Amino acid sequence: MSTEGKPLKQIHLAAHFPGVNNTTVWSDPEAGSHIEFDSFVHLARTAERAKFDLFFLAEGLRLREQNGEIYDLDVVGRPDTFTVLAALAAVTDRLGLAGTINSTFNEPYEVARQFASLDHLSAGRAAWNVVTSWDAFTGENFRRGGFLPQDQRYERAKAFLTTAAELFDSWHGGEVVADKETGVFLADPRAGAFEHHDAHFDISGRFNVPRSPQGRPVILQAGDSDEGREFAASTADAIFSRHGTLEAGQEFYADVKGRLAKYGRRNEDLVVLPAATFVLGDTDAEAQELADVVRHQQVSGQTAIKFAEQLWNRDLSGYDPDGPLPDVDPVVGENTIAKGRASVRMYRDPLATAKQWRELAAAKNLSLRELIIEVTGRQNFIGSPATVASSINELVQADASDGFILVPHVTPGGLDRFADEVVPLLQERGVFRTEYSGTTLRDHLGIGAPRPLS
Repeated sequence: MSTEGKPLKQIHLAAHFPGVNNTTVWSDPEAGSHIEFDSFVHLARTAERAKFDLFFLAEGLRLREQNGEIYDLDVVGRPDTFTVLAALAAVTDRLGLAGTINSTFNEPYEVARQFASLDHLSAGRAAWNVVTSWDAFTGENFRRGGFLPQDQRYERAKAFLTTAAELFDSWHGGEVVADKETGVFLADPRAGAFEHHDAHFDISGRFNVPRSPQGRPVILQAGDSDEGREFAASTADAIFSRHGTLEAGQEFYADVKGRLAKYGRRNEDLVVLPAATFVLGDTDAEAQELADVVRHQQVSGQTAIKFAEQLWNRDLSGYDPDGPLPDVDPVVGENTIAKGRASVRMYRDPLATAKQWRELAAAKNLSLRELIIEVTGRQNFIGSPATVASSINELVQADASDGFILVPHVTPGGLDRFADEVVPLLQERGVFRTEYSGTTLRDHLGIGAPRPLS
C-alpha cells in the first residue's frame, strides 16, 4: 500500500507490564520480580523517559489452573491494579496509567470512584481497559459467579460503561468554589446527583468525587469479535488488537474505523494499538538468532505440553515434547482441563485445529514443541534498532495500526534498549514526539475531551 503524499502519522506507543507467562521469560537471569513495586517503577519510568503514551497493566481475577492445579508457567499473582497505578502516579509525571478492570464482577459506583480518584491523583492520566469475564470458573471468586450467559456480557458492559459515565458526568466542573469570605463551598447543591435504572443496575444517590482533570478516564477495549469491534467503535478511545501484520492489520483497521461514522465519530477519535513483542540485536542476523533463543525459552518442553493439553483437553504428560504430535484426537466438550483460559475459546473446533496442526507439523517436519512455538507466536519486531524502527513506522504509515503496545520478554528491564536505541530513530524520522506536548493522556492520544452523553 503506497503512503506517498500522505502526511506522516505520529506513532503511539504503550508499554505493557506482563504477568509471569509464556511471553515473559521469568527464569531469565535478568528477570526480576513481578510483584515488588520496584519492577513496576522501572518499566514505567523507562516508558516515560522514552515519551510513551501510556503504561498498561493487565489483570487476572483468578489463578489459572490446568488439571486442577495452579499453572506455574503462567500468572501466579499480581498486586491490585488500582493500588499499583496510584503508587505509580506519584513517581511519574506525564505517562498515562491504564488498568484492566472487569465489568462483569464489579459495580459502576465503585469503579467510577476509583478511576476518578486515580485521574485526580495522576493529574489526568487515568485509563480504563474495559473487559468482560466469560466463564463461571473466574466467577467462583465472586458472589455473582457465572451468573451471566456469555452472550450477555457485552450487554452488561455497555450498561456498566454508560452508568459509570453518568457518574463521572454528575459533576460538570466548577461546582467547588470554596469561597472563604462567603462560606460557600459548593456552587450547585445538586452536584454529584445521579439516578440510573436498567436491567443491570438500579442505583441513585450522590457521586462523591468531583470532576477529574480528564472528565472521564480514557476508555480502552480489546474485543475482536464483531460485537467487540462495534462496542469499541461506539464507546472506546483506543482498541487493542492482535492483528499486527500488514494485511491483517489493514483489514482490522479499516473495519473498526469504518464503524465510527454511524456514532458521529471521526477516524482520529479511536486509536488502534496491536500488541507486539520485539527482539533487538546489533544486526538483523544477531537479533534473529536471539529471537530463536527467546522463543525456546518462552516455550519450554513443559510449556509445550501444557499448550497442547489446552487443545487436546486431555493429559499429555506422557508425550515427548520433542517428538511427534499426539496420535489421539482432542476430547470435545465444555468440561475443559484448562478453565479460565482465553486460548481455549479460540479452539471452537478442536478436531479441525488438531488436523491443521498435524498437517503443518508434517509439512515442516516439526516436533510438538516446535509446532507450539510456531502457532503461539504473536507479532514480533526482530532486527537491529534501525530495522525495528522502520518496520514499526511502515505499518503505522500504511494504516495497519496507529502504534503498538510493546510487550517485553524480560521484566522489568526489557524495554530499556528499545527506549534508548529505537525511539531516537523514530524521533529522527519525525514520527514520534521528543517531548510531551500536553499533560493528560487524552492530550498524548490526541482524542480530545469526552463526548457528551447522548
